[in-house]
Amino acid sequence: MSMGLSLLSLLVLTAGGIACSFLRGSSRAASRLGAAVSVTGAVLSLWPAAEVLFTGRTLTLRLAWQAPFGSFYVAVDPLTALFIVLISVVSALAAIYGVGYLKAYEERRDIGTAWTFFNLLIAGMLLVVMARNGILFIMAWEGMSLSSFFLVMFEHEKASVREAGWIYLTAAHLGAACLLALFVLLGGAHANLDFDRLAAPSGALMAGVLFVLAVLGFGAKAGFFPLHIWLPEAHPAAPSHVSAVMSGVMIKTGIYGLVRILSLMGPPPSWWGWTLLIIGAISGVLGVLYALAQHDLKRLLAYHSVENIGIICLGLGLWLLGSAFRSPELAALGILGGLLHVCNHAIFKSLLFLGAGAVKQGAHTLEIDRLGGLQKLMPNTAVSFLIGAVAICGLPPLNGFVSELLIYMGAFNAVTSAAVDRGLVVAGMTTLLALSMIGGLAAACFAKVYGVAFLGSPRSEGALHAQERPYTMRRPMVVLAGLCVLLGLGAPLGVGLVYPAAAQLLGESAAAAASVSVRPWLVSVSLGGGIIVTITIVLAGFRRRLFNGRSISEGPTWDCGYAAPTARMQYTASSFAWPIINMFRWIVRPRMVERMDVGDFPQQAYLASHTADPFRQHLFAPLFRAVASLSRSLRWLQQGRNQLYVLYIAVTALVLLVLKLR
Repeated sequence: MSMGLSLLSLLVLTAGGIACSFLRGSSRAASRLGAAVSVTGAVLSLWPAAEVLFTGRTLTLRLAWQAPFGSFYVAVDPLTALFIVLISVVSALAAIYGVGYLKAYEERRDIGTAWTFFNLLIAGMLLVVMARNGILFIMAWEGMSLSSFFLVMFEHEKASVREAGWIYLTAAHLGAACLLALFVLLGGAHANLDFDRLAAPSGALMAGVLFVLAVLGFGAKAGFFPLHIWLPEAHPAAPSHVSAVMSGVMIKTGIYGLVRILSLMGPPPSWWGWTLLIIGAISGVLGVLYALAQHDLKRLLAYHSVENIGIICLGLGLWLLGSAFRSPELAALGILGGLLHVCNHAIFKSLLFLGAGAVKQGAHTLEIDRLGGLQKLMPNTAVSFLIGAVAICGLPPLNGFVSELLIYMGAFNAVTSAAVDRGLVVAGMTTLLALSMIGGLAAACFAKVYGVAFLGSPRSEGALHAQERPYTMRRPMVVLAGLCVLLGLGAPLGVGLVYPAAAQLLGESAAAAASVSVRPWLVSVSLGGGIIVTITIVLAGFRRRLFNGRSISEGPTWDCGYAAPTARMQYTASSFAWPIINMFRWIVRPRMVERMDVGDFPQQAYLASHTADPFRQHLFAPLFRAVASLSRSLRWLQQGRNQLYVLYIAVTALVLLVLKLR
């Protein structure tokens, strides 16, 4: 019955989503139906996932089908169940938010089609994590990528959106090509791609090739540096509730796929762990540096997704190194921290993207330098965004702190493992250095965002007249903010959520030992967080009582001696971040635009910075131009004659036959 609910969830999402496309004439009805389908599908998928997480047993279904290389094989084990919970919760809340968000587009957009692809995206993500056959996995992966592509193209009349969609589609298919090669090499020799029939590669060379293909294929979706270039383009282009789903859970399917394939390939050599550790450190540090240099709020959040994927990779790297060097405690801390950060990032990043959508519709801009003073005008959004910002910085008492603490503990464990291998000391020091840099830079970045966008005075007419959004947009943000607090104050709850998946990957005894060793720390974190919250509440109550009955007057903040201060005299995003950007300008290479008039009363003066992504500018752009040039040179092959195309097919079949006979 439980497996039947999972399949029913896929059926409801697919059929209900397609039904939305027939409601083009009534945008309001399409929104209500689309959101109802999303929530219903999510609830149906949550039941079997919760059952698996509580009992630890695996649900499976295998049916014969006409497709080659195996069967229609799906399953829900603890690792799958964890990702189903994340996908369902985030998607349902994003759907409710979408009802309010899409109202602004009802008069000029086909809302029904947007809901169709939104529900197909959810179904695609669920099927990706349930699939246990390579062909089924690739089909679900492609369905997920195509659905999200059409959602990214929601405002396709804009040239920037079309470019973002093209980059995303290219990156998605390059990744899919690597995954197709991976499955062919992994199971093609046995003519069966069912996961339980796949054998671990026999030779070190073949294992290495498969690992590289997995990192490239899944890393393109997850956003590993330098495969991240689609994220800063696609996330700002998509509607905010879609950005929340894409950043919160869709990119995590890349992490899921990597972990799933690694679990099938037997004991890892140490260089796999080193590879993920280095990718994690580079992605984390460069992601947050480029985020700090951005002025568009959603683009900034997209780079923070790269940063957090880097943190997750650090945990996965420690997991593989612990497995390679037979250090079960290091492996356990790495995978517990990595998986818990997957959960935490899904929650607070979704919250931040929903907050950015509320800001966009409330103040009519996402340009940070044109915002300001939103805390008074949009208090619910401001408080929710602040909670998400504190959580993503890894500060107590919120959830981001707990997962980073586990990775820190894993890194300290590696540093003290000199008796096992001195290389682990280097791995631990690398992780500690990267995590500390990421944390400090993230705190500076969100101090900039919150200080410039929500504090001070409005810098534009849109910000001056900003209004709070309807309750359908506010409630999901409140729920996600509440989850940040719950998983921070209830630190053992979060570890309990990911424990079944960690036990599946590590073995019950190793996971149990690690869980027992970290429990005192987690209890201390909960107690410390409770004390911080209690002191804050007491001080707020004391302040309220102190001012009760007194008249409170408001005046201008310190005006630095100016008789008529203006909003333009405030710190901008550029000026706030410049000391740090200047320190790392040899990496981020910002371009400065300035005009400094001279004289006692200069009329115009300005300073602005622009930071282009060097990987897109100097690596992928030339590569794409070369591919386009090669394609144009081969255009003579396309003559528009069917006889010629039949000849191509015949020649290809003949070549394959000759290769097979050899």
